[in-house]
Amino acid sequence: MIDFRYHLVSIVAIFLALAVGIVMGTTLLQTPAIETAKRTSDLMAKTNNDLRSELDVRRGREAADDAFVTAFTPRLVAGALNGERVLLVEAPGASSTYREAQQQVLLQAGAAITGRVTLTDKFLDAKNQGVIDGLVTQLKPRDMALAPSAGAYDKAAALLAATLVTTDQAQAGTANPATAAVLGGFEAGGLLSIDDEPAKRSTLVVMFAPERAFEGDKAEPQAAALLSLARGLDAAGKGTVIAGSVTAASAGGLITAARDDSDLIKRVSTVDNVDMPAGRTAIVYALREQLDGRAGQYGIGANATAPMPAVPNATPTATPSSGG
Repeated sequence: MIDFRYHLVSIVAIFLALAVGIVMGTTLLQTPAIETAKRTSDLMAKTNNDLRSELDVRRGREAADDAFVTAFTPRLVAGALNGERVLLVEAPGASSTYREAQQQVLLQAGAAITGRVTLTDKFLDAKNQGVIDGLVTQLKPRDMALAPSAGAYDKAAALLAATLVTTDQAQAGTANPATAAVLGGFEAGGLLSIDDEPAKRSTLVVMFAPERAFEGDKAEPQAAALLSLARGLDAAGKGTVIAGSVTAASAGGLITAARDDSDLIKRVSTVDNVDMPAGRTAIVYALREQLDGRAGQYGIGANATAPMPAVPNATPTATPSSGG
């Protein structure tokens, strides 16, 4: 008979064999797995280091290119805007850093900066269209005819344009006596703020786009409000350029909205790399082009037709403009 001791020895032997098998199996499999993981990790680390090195090289080259363009910008733009007065318009969310850098380049081009108009979020809030319409009716000169079918933003654009810009060089630098109360009324209403003396009319305008794209149900009417103003300023002056970074040329951006408007881009120019020295030079050339009656879409973003306009005095290639 098989006694209890035999059973016990058999059970112990079975579990011992299982334990030995598990230990041997894991030991044999562990080494290849660890080695494979280590090789993969080493490869990923090398790839990461290579990409970092490549990125550093690209950043270095970009910095060198920017430094070169910055150093030569005064020569590149010298005299391009002599005798012209430029108004700066900032949309809500526009970068003051880019605006300040562009202002310096405009001065290097020989332009005078008349002043700055900064629009508020309240101006773009569609709920305030009734307020804006009423303010326009109250402040406009009696002889200013506005189409009855025009929307509030189109009316505001016409009135602000009559206040801020002119095509007559003799009137540049002087205030329009018929619209003396307009900026004060809009400022009191919380729709905009002013710096320096924008009421002393300019001949050219640079509008700085918001850095962030418009979102949600309000996106389209907000962009439309700014484009109405750009269109009005362009029609009443010698030309307008909408400037921003490449973000403004992405989905929901103001420059994208402008470039999607087939009628607007025949008149108003856009530049989507104001954050780059080359873009700031392009804005000067685009303004020069506006003075010559042409418009174009420039930069590195979607639907840009070229990195920058043709150098002044070179053969132009931009779209004919009927508003600049």
